[in-house]
Amino acid sequence: MSSVVQYSISLPDPAKARGSDTDLSFHSQGAAGFAEELQEALRSTSLFERWRAKQPDPDAVELQWGATDPDASVTGEQKDLRVNLTVTTKIDSDVLKQRLRLLAGHHWELRDVR
Repeated sequence: MSSVVQYSISLPDPAKARGSDTDLSFHSQGAAGFAEELQEALRSTSLFERWRAKQPDPDAVELQWGATDPDASVTGEQKDLRVNLTVTTKIDSDVLKQRLRLLAGHHWELRDVR
């Protein structure tokens, strides 16, 4: 893991912010729910374990994809029709992006990194 990074993520159309597998995707409708689900996906291995179990050879999945950050925090804000999420974490950006793809599919945008 690297140093703490803050990401600004936007869900332009929250109703479409769903991954291709309903078992792994967001279920929330509002900003607070999206933030809570993403924060849980970064703090625990729950989402990773569900995804890994669906792979053809779960034991071959590289453990880097299961990285967690117990101190990760996510806040959500409704802004007009979009939901903006602020993510603060030590998790590698590739792992963060993979979790977002599982949760929201391709219906999210990375707006800023600090």
